[in-house]
Amino acid sequence: MTMPDFRDYLVPDDNPRLQLARRSDLRAYGEQMLATPKAQALKAQWQAMLDETFRGITSDGTVRSDLFQLQDEGFAVEAAVEAAQAFRASLSEAQRENIAFPLDASAWRAWYNPEIPFNDLGLRLEDTAATSQQAFLHLLRQCTSARGCHKVQQVMDANQFLGEMYEITHIMNRWSFHVLLFGEPSPTQPWGWSLYGHHVAFCCFILGRQLVIAPTFMGVEPNVIARGDARDAVLFTEEERAGLALMQSLTPEQQQRATIYRLMEDPAMPPERFNFADQRHLGGAFQDNRIIPLEGVCASEFTAQQRATLMETIAIFLDFLPDGPREARLQLIERFMDETWWSWIGGCGDRDVFYYRIQSPVVMLEFDHHSGMWLTNAHPERFHIHTLTRIPNGNDYGKALLKLLPHTL
Repeated sequence: MTMPDFRDYLVPDDNPRLQLARRSDLRAYGEQMLATPKAQALKAQWQAMLDETFRGITSDGTVRSDLFQLQDEGFAVEAAVEAAQAFRASLSEAQRENIAFPLDASAWRAWYNPEIPFNDLGLRLEDTAATSQQAFLHLLRQCTSARGCHKVQQVMDANQFLGEMYEITHIMNRWSFHVLLFGEPSPTQPWGWSLYGHHVAFCCFILGRQLVIAPTFMGVEPNVIARGDARDAVLFTEEERAGLALMQSLTPEQQQRATIYRLMEDPAMPPERFNFADQRHLGGAFQDNRIIPLEGVCASEFTAQQRATLMETIAIFLDFLPDGPREARLQLIERFMDETWWSWIGGCGDRDVFYYRIQSPVVMLEFDHHSGMWLTNAHPERFHIHTLTRIPNGNDYGKALLKLLPHTL
């Protein structure tokens, strides 16, 4: 039996949301979509969370200290600085002003992932010249691994493919993303940049030869790019495969304890455990201070092979990092293996849909199969995937490292 095909769930032409998108420019579309009570409530909730003082995600409300340290991770900061300066130089004076933010600006935390423009911060790449777009990709390339850069561009292209399917590329395209620059690019002083929009959020903090990329959000609907050319791809299959392999390797008793809810939309879930924007995700947009209790099974009871599969899964999530920073991040995560928890929602058969979370004092990763937003599947399917990475206890956006510098805010 074959898996469901996303083409069987295309939104019909008479769908009101699709009709609105086709007849409206981005601003008008956003205004009307944000005028709904549901969107207004979500925006107000997000603003209230943004207004909070940043503390970081914790498991019990207490931020653990002494988890992170300043170190030389071998990041090629000079190339990143040069790329950032070239990107900025490619912009007009007004555009340079629009992307510039202080290092401690709350705009770091203002990223979102719907196609609806929830804010107008920074500069949307679709409003820049082709030379600026290529200059941004060069900056991305200097701050990521080759594999990671390719993945981010594929997710951006998946947004383009979705827009092409519905003839709304003026709403969703490969450049319909905000970009912001924080501080002054420097080989020694802290600075950074962020990219966000539909199905992509990437927050990059740089301090000398040390790099933090967190939070990140990457998703696809559908997870297939199918134009019939060299750009065709199926995305996030490795995260799906590795997570399922680990779950299937557990004993039945461990699987039972790891499964915090049997159904993807389980009646046993409390109201705060599921919402229409994030579905099962807990670390989504604006959730910077959320208390997320540890759940499931602790990796301290895993076999050596299960631990290896767990680390393989984590490495897949973090493959966007360049070699040096990735190795440093993985070493830190492995040091806390006995405090790492594995939790699951859904079934664990070969055809099942599921959610899983990996959580420790120094990492939180989430994978989720979603129901349709731009497809009509009422229940989660494997062709709509969201992934998230976070650094708990205050090091999202590199803020824990920033606190170690007495001369910065």
